[in-house]
Amino acid sequence: MTQNTNQDSPNVEKESGQEDGVQETFLSHLFELRDRLIKSVGAMLFVFLGLVYWAPEIFHLFSKPLLDALPNGGRMIVTDVTGSFFVPMKVTMLVAFLGALPFIMYQLWAFIAPGLYKHERQLILPIVTSSYVLFVSGMAFAYFLVFPTVFQFMAHYNAPLGADMATDIDKYLSFAMTTFLAFGLTFEVPVVVVVLVKLGMVRIKKLKEIRPYVIVGAFVIAAVVTPPDILSQLLLAIPLCLLYELGILVARFYEPKLDPEDEVAEAAE
Repeated sequence: MTQNTNQDSPNVEKESGQEDGVQETFLSHLFELRDRLIKSVGAMLFVFLGLVYWAPEIFHLFSKPLLDALPNGGRMIVTDVTGSFFVPMKVTMLVAFLGALPFIMYQLWAFIAPGLYKHERQLILPIVTSSYVLFVSGMAFAYFLVFPTVFQFMAHYNAPLGADMATDIDKYLSFAMTTFLAFGLTFEVPVVVVVLVKLGMVRIKKLKEIRPYVIVGAFVIAAVVTPPDILSQLLLAIPLCLLYELGILVARFYEPKLDPEDEVAEAAE
């Protein structure tokens, strides 16, 4: 019995050492994630503190599309006691987040990069960069085209009713944030298509086959996330379809080549 115990002891110590190593590795990754989150939040707060003095001017620029569409005498109102303070702060925080987003994305990339293969690391940086550019482009599209068009349409529609057009700043913030998020995510469609094709999860031929379903889905999504008017729905659904086609065009350069047998099988389908 003593001899068996001596034989089992090295195995037990080995397993214990492996568990300790796994635990240390997990804790080191957890500490690294904490540090990078702190850096990301610190960067956003740094940008926010640099902009907070101009919070009223930032909010005025943020609300300009609506203010320009209001009829003579129309204005924005505040129905909440603290709304005139917190709403500009929220808008400034949004701008600070967008300003710090490249640094935040870099921290995310630096955290996951050690666990990726070399060819995967080469793909991450273009994806992160294009994702940021496309998201900001979607927000700019909403601000410069969608907002003026929708607000002018609603003001014109409101005039025959004889009702004064006045919007609470908190309601406007909620509407703008939802619209920004919808258009920002919509403009990510080419990135999603390219990634799916690059990873071999779908072929370009299949993307072309499901094009009719994508068009229907685009209009369904637009009807859900945009205001209940046909104009704003078209302004989201049409770019969504065009961006899907752009994703297919770009994905041609990233589609993995099939083996000769797979090419014959795909051609026969």
